[in-house]
Amino acid sequence: MNLSWYGLALCSAVFLGLYDLAKKAAVRNNAIPAVLFWSVVSGALPWLPFVLWSKLAPETLPLDALRVAPLTLPEHALLCLKSFIAGSSWAFAYAALKHLPLSVAAPIRATSPLWTILVATLCFGERPNPRQWLGIAVILGSFYAFTWVSQREGIDFRRNRHVGLMLVATLLASASALYDKFLLQRLRLDVATVQAWFSIYLVAVTLPWFLHWRAVPANRRSPFEWRRSIPAIGLLLLVTDFLYFSAVHRPDAMISLVSPLRRTSVLVSLIAGVHLFRERQLWSKILCVTGLLAGVFLLSRLN
Repeated sequence: MNLSWYGLALCSAVFLGLYDLAKKAAVRNNAIPAVLFWSVVSGALPWLPFVLWSKLAPETLPLDALRVAPLTLPEHALLCLKSFIAGSSWAFAYAALKHLPLSVAAPIRATSPLWTILVATLCFGERPNPRQWLGIAVILGSFYAFTWVSQREGIDFRRNRHVGLMLVATLLASASALYDKFLLQRLRLDVATVQAWFSIYLVAVTLPWFLHWRAVPANRRSPFEWRRSIPAIGLLLLVTDFLYFSAVHRPDAMISLVSPLRRTSVLVSLIAGVHLFRERQLWSKILCVTGLLAGVFLLSRLN
């Protein structure tokens, strides 16, 4: 791709916003374990032909970017761990998103760069400049204002269980982002290899929860309804993750900047939440999100 790593991150953000929209449409009054499992299956199926093709006749692949390289057993274990971290994050996020307005859940998720930056600074030696630290302060202030706006909708950030679930999902997402840096920059694994096996192992990670839901009748109080938004989740994830992994794979990419750039997806989620799901407090939320995006802009300045 000819795009720079921050261009790739911004393109990923657009598809991430659409992905959040598809998730909200899929989980409303629906069984979360089944939605999560079938969306993951939808994301893994397109990679299976390329895994087999790369093994049987790699020289005939039309694009080298689609080649899934062979891995050692320890490398498979590392990618399985990546799937477990991400799958756990998604399970918490789906459970929270079912009960929270999209225009509330997405900004909570958008705070993940703060945790990513903190650990990237401590563990990977990345050094945000003073302007970027100002961006962190602006994001924190905007998030605090957002908690006040959400209270008008009866959502108390300190006591709401689903807010807590989304915060746990956000922390796990930050850990997953840092792990991506390790896989793609330290181990230098190919983008297609990481995404293919990550997607396939996600099926194995989410299968036990799905089977438990099917086996216990009490768990099926909310029946499962197949919707077109379910496979859309998997397909949109393929696009946004490919762009994201391609950005992180660049040697000069800073995960402490890729992560906040990607979270500009909150703008798509806000617009969709208000217009498609009739959520309230439009202008107050716009002001808070504007602050979040201003902080993201400060974070994304490289000098």
